[in-house]
Amino acid sequence: MNKNMKFVITINRELGSGGRTVGRKLAEKLGVEFYDKALIKALQEKFHLSVAEIEKLKGQKQGWWTDIKRIMQIGPGMNANYYLPQKGNEYDLLDTKEIFQAEKEILKGIAEEESCVVAGRSGFFVFRNHPNHLSILIQASMPFRIERVMRKQNLTEEEARKTIEKVDKMRENYVKEYTKTSRYDTRNYDLVISADGKTEDQIVEQILMFIG
Repeated sequence: MNKNMKFVITINRELGSGGRTVGRKLAEKLGVEFYDKALIKALQEKFHLSVAEIEKLKGQKQGWWTDIKRIMQIGPGMNANYYLPQKGNEYDLLDTKEIFQAEKEILKGIAEEESCVVAGRSGFFVFRNHPNHLSILIQASMPFRIERVMRKQNLTEEEARKTIEKVDKMRENYVKEYTKTSRYDTRNYDLVISADGKTEDQIVEQILMFIG
């Protein structure tokens, strides 16, 4: 990956590995935006962004993503949850297949206009043919993940384990359904990192060293 050209870094991560925080900190270090599920969902709900609507926006104006960023006041360090619509204002969500396709088009639209770091959202698949894409998987041992989820979500050990198992299954099923591959297949990634024994900042530095 050449960081002097427009780039996309995608981070897939296991729950409890700290991957989302790594993505946010990496984006800050590189001076680019960070996007995750919360923000993409907010965009879909606020602007009713189906595949058809995205294509319409693209056709109307070249800087459509810049306009949306300005409207939603998206900028470095902002909390993605801020953009979620108030309860009662949400429109009926599209079916899951349509959501996946809309997410894919949103991400591609973002990448056409700026460099970015994307957490999750099957980014490794969406950008598999992107000419300047770095795909990363962040994993961790179950004890590491349990301890972190217990601490972050104030859960018991058993609750944390069940949460991790449920999310693992849900994410794997989602990826298999829409990408026909496994999120655990290391052939999908340029870099695979174990979070065990490392802080989030150390993982960020490891990625920056890899990029060069």
